[in-house]
Amino acid sequence: MADDQNAKSSIMEAKRPHPLHQIAETPTHKLLLKQWLKEEELILNRISLKETQIDSVRKELTQLYIFFFLYHSISLILLFNASSNDDPVEKSCHRSWIPSVCSLLCSLGMIWAVRYKSDVESHLEKLLEREKEDGKLLAKCVEELKKKGIEFDLLKEVDALRRAKSLRVESKAVRKWSARDFVTLFFFTVSCMVLALTRIILCN
Repeated sequence: MADDQNAKSSIMEAKRPHPLHQIAETPTHKLLLKQWLKEEELILNRISLKETQIDSVRKELTQLYIFFFLYHSISLILLFNASSNDDPVEKSCHRSWIPSVCSLLCSLGMIWAVRYKSDVESHLEKLLEREKEDGKLLAKCVEELKKKGIEFDLLKEVDALRRAKSLRVESKAVRKWSARDFVTLFFFTVSCMVLALTRIILCN
């Protein structure tokens, strides 16, 4: 008897359809799987787009860094050449406010641009991280659905996915100094040094 029961149970297990076959025969599960696969593809496209945008912003930041140092280097060289061929030192020193103001305005403009692009990069990185987390949650649900078939509890699992997304609150810790703050401070310090060098070149 025991052998017969084991044989029957093994036959029942052998006849049990594959979870994917069960999903194909169940309209609700089939529709949900299609929606999730489509959403998973959209998330991958958004991740690719965000990564492209971040790379573009980083290239623009690098160009701003290069332009900042090139501008000040060329300006100081031109001022030094002009001061060596100029008339009296008093005259060039009296007019030193003109290049100083121009240098200050250009420096502030470039520092603002660097800070703005840095904030854009930080925002895109947060969005990218969120998209990746959504992709992981969705991939886990798709895997569970393919594994369980009709045993997959639609209400329970879908509700768990929604709760996981809605309860995902970004930790807002006390703001500390970041690398972007140090970059801004560095450029401001360099700008002040350039102003001092401009004064020294034109007045000495």
